[in-house]
Order: sequence, then structure tokens, then C-alpha cells
Amino acid sequence: MPLHSTQSFAEFTEDDLFSQLDQETLPRHVAMIMDGNGRWASQRGLPRIAGHREGLIAVREVLNTYYLLGIPIVTVYAFSQENWKRPQAEIALLMTLLQEFLLQERQTFHERKTRFFPIGLLHELPASTQDLVHAVAQETAHFTERTVMIALSYGGRSEIVDATNRLIDDIQGGRASKRVDEVQFEQYLSTAGLPDPDLLIRTSGEARISNFLLWQIAYTELYFTNTLWPDFRRRDVLLALLDYQKRDRRFGRLPHGVSPQNRL
Repeated sequence: MPLHSTQSFAEFTEDDLFSQLDQETLPRHVAMIMDGNGRWASQRGLPRIAGHREGLIAVREVLNTYYLLGIPIVTVYAFSQENWKRPQAEIALLMTLLQEFLLQERQTFHERKTRFFPIGLLHELPASTQDLVHAVAQETAHFTERTVMIALSYGGRSEIVDATNRLIDDIQGGRASKRVDEVQFEQYLSTAGLPDPDLLIRTSGEARISNFLLWQIAYTELYFTNTLWPDFRRRDVLLALLDYQKRDRRFGRLPHGVSPQNRL
């Protein structure tokens, strides 16, 4: 999966980039793996928490950009199950930053009629963090125009396992059909009712999925950039979207104008 070049846009201003976008073919759902906070801080001789704080600034600018573009669903990978292996002091600071973010953005979610939708093993979060996450989710649950989904203590494999176990329970209880298909199974995922991501962005030069939305990204376009997350801003969003609009999304179909005979 090569990194697609955006060099042709290197000299463009943000306004130029925006003018190049086709408003009719923007993705409906963008997912993001926000990577590189620690490296950003290390390169500057700063503690890791400084990278996480700068990363929150990037989150706000990126979410604001998607809002201005009218992209209705954004998913961010904020804290993976593997992240629990980090030092306890860093985890505590990350939870504090998450609470600060929610307290600061709470009113914005209401003003923009945006649903805050957390996924993952939320019961593993500290009690005070859980309370705030659930409170903001509850009070914005009625909004349907936009969704900001945040993955916390999340892992794609465990999501699939959990969905399977709940489906088995319903089958054994007579609440679900014994003949399982993809449509039925998807109703047991944490993202039930939401469209799969059209575009997945990963920052910091890493080209892997890291156990994120494994079921949902089967046909998602992947975009990898060397930019570290704290440096990821509106211009980077526009570059990713322009690259996305170059793709020919066929979902297994032949390219337009190509006959089955010509493909062989």
C-alpha cells in the first residue's frame, strides 16, 4: 500500500487546495490514527506529555476543518487497549487531557449538533473519566447530523470477539437467527448503524492498522503521511482529501469502461 504523492500540491496555499476539492465526492466518514506525539516531543527535547498536549490542538483544528467541509462522521483512535502498557504516570496524564478536551468541547458539540459517540471497553477507564465520557455521550445522543466517534481502550479484535459472544448469547436465547450473515453480524459491532469509513488517515510515517476498526475498513481507502500528529493541521487534511479523490473506488468491480474480456 504505497504512500500516494501529493508533491504536485506542495506550493499551493490552503485556499488553493480547498478550491481543488470536489465537494460532491468528499468522504462521508473519515477515521484517523493519531500517531507521533511522543516523537514530536522527543525531537524538541520535551516530555512526552507536551506532545500529547500539542496533539489536542491538532485534534481541535482537524475536527473544525471536517465540520467546515461538511463531513458528517469522524472517528479518532484516542487510546488503544495496548496503550494500557504505558507508564501509569503517562496514562493518568492522558486521562486528564481527555477530560480537559471533553469539558472544553462539550458546548461545541451542542452548538454544532454533533453526537459524541465513544466506543471501546469504556469500563476500563478511570471512574471520573468514565462518568464524563458517558455524560457527554448521553447529552448529545439525540443529534443525528454529525458524529464524532472516539475509540477509547479500543481494539478491533476484541470488538469482533465481543460482538461474536453477544451474538451467540442472542442465538442461544432465541433472539437471533442461527444463520448468521454480515448484515446481522454488523449489528453487534460498536459501530452498528454507522457507515464504514471511506478514508483512514495515519500519521507519523507508520504504515499499519494497529488493530483499529478491523471489520469496518475492509474497503476503506488508506492514506499514510510522514507528518507527526501534533503537526497535522488543516492543510494536511486537505492534502489527504485531495489524494482520496484521486482514487477509483471499485469495491471489487471492474474499472469503468473495462470489459471482463479485456481484464484477462
